[in-house]
Amino acid sequence: MFEMPQVDLDKCVGCGLCVDVCHCGAIIMRGDKVIIIETRECSWCTLCEAVCPVGAISCPFEIIFEE
Repeated sequence: MFEMPQVDLDKCVGCGLCVDVCHCGAIIMRGDKVIIIETRECSWCTLCEAVCPVGAISCPFEIIFEE
């Protein structure tokens, strides 16, 4: 099992912005909500979390840049 972003379905408004930015196709619309499909293709970019206007997506990882 891989760490994948999580969706709070109570917060999700079904806008689809996360689907549009997901490069690996791990986020899809099912009805009026989104679901996350576990995949090795997820690069943990956190774009889905960043574009969600209601904070319904949370990523269980952080991107840390070292100088």
